[in-house]
Amino acid sequence: MSEPTFLTPRWRRWITPANVITLLVVLFLGPRLLPHVGALVGVESGDHQRPSFSVTTLDAQPVTDSTLRGHVVLVNFWATWCLPCRAEMPLLQAMANRHGQEGLVVLGLSVDRTGPDAVTAFLRQRTITYPVAIVGRDIETAFGGVQGYPTSVLLDRTGRVRYKVVGPLAMASLEPAVRRLLRDTTGAPR
Repeated sequence: MSEPTFLTPRWRRWITPANVITLLVVLFLGPRLLPHVGALVGVESGDHQRPSFSVTTLDAQPVTDSTLRGHVVLVNFWATWCLPCRAEMPLLQAMANRHGQEGLVVLGLSVDRTGPDAVTAFLRQRTITYPVAIVGRDIETAFGGVQGYPTSVLLDRTGRVRYKVVGPLAMASLEPAVRRLLRDTTGAPR
């Protein structure tokens, strides 16, 4: 019986532990990194749905999908126990400061179950001032589900999901997407 062609000496030299590990890493990270690359270059990863939601922020302000229409909205699902979430929060705050006058709203949606006092203290320690609400699975479902934390969803001025990325690289990859959406005044208040 002859040896299968994929195991000929020519192919055997390519099947090394390092190549197998590299292939597995690419297969694992590829689907997670593609939305980030898409946001950088303008290939949308959102499903264009218009999520319907209503939350109350920690400072008792109601926020709904309709009150945010006309703004570019960066929704960030996070938790106090999530180390990548903690790492990106100062970058989210900087983005909110940098683009707030142009119409960007950063909305943090905490999935913590420790209660509002613990989340408020956490935010105060880190001088996070953008609006934050504590939410449950129903709000995650409204945004098409959340596969991991942090997850960032970028909505255009009409409330459509244009980009959805998982992981702490959101600020680096979403900055160009935010700028593109801020330049597009379709749906902006007059």
